[in-house]
Amino acid sequence: MIRLFGHHVSGLNLVLGLLELALFVAALQLGVGARFGWELPHDIAPADTWVTGLIFALVMSLSLASMGLYQRRAQDGDAGFVVRLAIAFAIGTAVLALLFYLFPAIVMGRGVLALSLLFSFVGTVALRIAFDQIAGAESQKRRVLVLGAGVNAERIAELAERDRTLGFCVVGYVPLPRSQRLLADDKLLTQKGSLLELAIAHNVDEIVVAADDRRRKLPVGELLDCKLSGFAVLDLLTFFEKEVAAVKIDLLHPSWIFFSRDGFRIGVTGLYGKRLLDLTLGSLMVLVAAPVMLLVALASLVESRGRDPVFYHQIRIGQGGLPFRVHKFRSMRVDAEADGRARWAAKNDSRITPLGAFMRRTRLDEVPQLFNVLKGQMSLVGPRPERPEFVERLSSGIPYYAERHRVKPGLTGWAQLLYPYGSDEEDAKRKLEYDLYYVKHAGIFLDLVILLQTVEVVLLGKGAR
Repeated sequence: MIRLFGHHVSGLNLVLGLLELALFVAALQLGVGARFGWELPHDIAPADTWVTGLIFALVMSLSLASMGLYQRRAQDGDAGFVVRLAIAFAIGTAVLALLFYLFPAIVMGRGVLALSLLFSFVGTVALRIAFDQIAGAESQKRRVLVLGAGVNAERIAELAERDRTLGFCVVGYVPLPRSQRLLADDKLLTQKGSLLELAIAHNVDEIVVAADDRRRKLPVGELLDCKLSGFAVLDLLTFFEKEVAAVKIDLLHPSWIFFSRDGFRIGVTGLYGKRLLDLTLGSLMVLVAAPVMLLVALASLVESRGRDPVFYHQIRIGQGGLPFRVHKFRSMRVDAEADGRARWAAKNDSRITPLGAFMRRTRLDEVPQLFNVLKGQMSLVGPRPERPEFVERLSSGIPYYAERHRVKPGLTGWAQLLYPYGSDEEDAKRKLEYDLYYVKHAGIFLDLVILLQTVEVVLLGKGAR
């Protein structure tokens, strides 16, 4: 993992993205060569092919990113990869067709485009297979030495066992004196010399301090020696933040927030840039979605025979804990909460209408929230806005829950992408860990990443309920 604009990004995926960017440029040049026999027509300059090649490469790379193909857990089997790749190429083709229509000067012809897409598809599949063989090997992962062998060290062991796609491998666990040992002996390392000598002997990249009780004496001098010798030394909370892109509530303590050298702040440029992004994209999305909203409204009237309202307005909690009215298409029966009790939506919820089930799978019910975005009550990206009843209950039971209101709620967010739909307090706690990660790293860069990956959620219905 490397830091890019304050956000942790997989170094391997960044390399893969750059390789595929170069591949797409080369694919368009091959398409031109195959179409014209390497002798360009007199009205096409060689420089034009390179400009078009860069545009082609950027559009295709963003299309792959929008389908989650640069996430560690995106390749859910060969079939899933092919489906995602096919949809990404369909998106890229549609965007390129629109660009060629709007800017005729960059058009290279349908034959060149078709050949370039064919070469790109074949090249992408071949590159992914080769990259997985080389970069997917255990030897390419970061080598981590864990200081501790108790409860916290066991958390790392469980994470490494549960998700083998993560970009690290544990070379061993070093027990601390007078501390419990919960791990098997074959995972423990015997410290014969100094911690630095042990790290060098095992070719370690970073050391994670996973002591159960930090009030006991840690080998501070040895850790300092490792740090000054070039080894990364991380506390357990920072390690989990980097690996799972979440702030673990069970490990969070105020001093970690106090002394965080980055995060938990958005500068003036980032604040106004985020608002400009909301207004620009929000306005564009309203224009594009207007015909769809009209069709949904008509379908809703037909379903209810004109007896029930099309829209649903509900009080939610926004930035700073202030309430606001959120606008949605009605997806439940009008008597869904006739008894006055607020309930989370559940799987196969009987209160949801047939049209509502379709709207929830496609996220069409949330399209009217774009007007909340334009009014400044919401952002395109942010934590999901919750009802006051839920906020009051969750704030009293989950520490740091109120901190998610430091930013505007959003149509989509980091938690919505990485955690399934929540239906109880435990789910709310887990989602809060992702929300706090977003609060810490909020900015235009992370917003764009989330917006691109949300395309995958909308098209594939991922996480919908």
